[in-house]
This record gives sequence, structure tokens and C-alpha cells, in this order.
Amino acid sequence: MAPMMLINGSARGVVSPLDRGLAYGDGLFESIRFVGAEAPLWSRHMQRLEEGCRRLRMPLPDNEQLWHEACEASHDLPQSVVRITLTRGVGDRGYAPAASPLLTRIVAAFAPPSVNTESYSRGVRMRICELRLAAQPLLAGIKHLNRLEQVLARGEWSDPAIAEGLLRDVDGSVISATMANLFAVIDGELRTPVLDRCGVAGVARAEVLAACPQTQIGQISMKALLEAEEIFLTSSVRGILPVQSLVDRNYAPGTITRKLQQHWHNLGFSMEQAG
Repeated sequence: MAPMMLINGSARGVVSPLDRGLAYGDGLFESIRFVGAEAPLWSRHMQRLEEGCRRLRMPLPDNEQLWHEACEASHDLPQSVVRITLTRGVGDRGYAPAASPLLTRIVAAFAPPSVNTESYSRGVRMRICELRLAAQPLLAGIKHLNRLEQVLARGEWSDPAIAEGLLRDVDGSVISATMANLFAVIDGELRTPVLDRCGVAGVARAEVLAACPQTQIGQISMKALLEAEEIFLTSSVRGILPVQSLVDRNYAPGTITRKLQQHWHNLGFSMEQAG
């Protein structure tokens, strides 16, 4: 089934080849999980989108307009992932942004990815990526359009048994997976990497931090991670996924992972829907 797509509110809209999103990756996006006509994490997505616009000095979006277009695009799907893309629009040649840009707005709905039930019950396998994330504090946390680091990292393996790759920064500290944030229980404490220099601060990560305010946010070394009692990944599209193996270490979903999976379910996502 072809995705329903609205460009600047029109199903017949087009994106100009001169759009700065294409030319420079000058823009932002959000991938939002819908269950029917509900999007339990909508407000968190909008908060991050607005923060991204402030960082990139782009006009703030009309949230009500985005909501109506997201509902229109996903109307025929019982479950969907709605991707909202905002670019700085068409501009003159050169890097200098226009003083008053006219944003390009793309709202598209897709069927959610398939994640088997065993991944939620037993966990997924991970590997360590060679690629290191570059430090750029201005862009850290937001979901800008340039995802080349993640693309190159995901291209490092083709084994379908490996679901995710672990990303580190240039100093070797743990940051995230290629498409998810990471949490670990280390010495009995829930911890997650600090994302003030690189990485994406996911909305599912924000939800976990709100549900578990005692979580320690800071640097996590590879040594500490490998010795963790529990590791799990968070994604607004896939939900809470336990990690069952990393390199030659094996892990089992523990009480904290199961508690947060239940929290996710209580938000309105089933294990299959949390994908």
C-alpha cells in the first residue's frame, strides 16, 4: 500500500529540487506512532520539533495544522507511523538562510515496521559499530535531516539476526543505538548516556525519564555497559526492546525493563504495536 503523503497540505504537492532540505539537509523530522486516531506521544514530538526549530532558527510550526494533516494522512490505517518533515524551503544558492523562509511541510503515513513478539519478550541482539559520532553541541538532541552517520553505521552489517548497532562518540563513550536510545541498569541503578554533544534525544527516552526520575544521566563507558545487569532500547516507533546480547555478553530482561514495557502498554501501545 502506497503511503498517503501531503506536501504543504496537498496530496498533489511536489518538493522543489531547489529545496534546502534536499540540498543541505536543512530541516527536521519526527516519526510519530499512531494507534488509530491516537498518538500518545504527540506532545513530546511537538516539543522536540519546536526545540529543533529554535536551534535551527526556523519559524515554529502550527501544531494544530500538523495534527489535522497527520490525522488525514493516517486515516485509512489502523496503526501507522506518521513522518513529519519540515525544511527551510526553497532558497537561493549558497548556505546563507533566508531571513523569512517559507517552510516546506511534508506529512506522510506508513504502515508500522514489523517486530516479532519474541524481540519484546527475550530481547534483540546488538553489535558495536566502528563509526564514531562527531561532537556538535548545537545539533545534539534534535532530529535534524542529516542522518548520514546513522546510515553509514547501519551499513556496517547485513546479518538479519543483528537488530541494532551500538554507537559511541569520538572518545569511546556509549551514546545510543542507530535508531534508538539506550538505557542500562548498572550496579542496581538505571542509567542513560548524556546527549549534550551528539546523539538524538528520543521522545521515548523522555517518557522513560519522566516515569523514572531517579535515572542517572551521564557518561557510560563500554566496560560499564558490558557489565550491566539489564540493557534496553527505547524508540517511539518500536517501544521498549530488551537487549539479549552485545558482543559476547548475554543479558536477560529484568524487573525495570518489564516495568517500563508495562508503562508503554499503559500509554496505549500493545507489545506488537509498540514496535
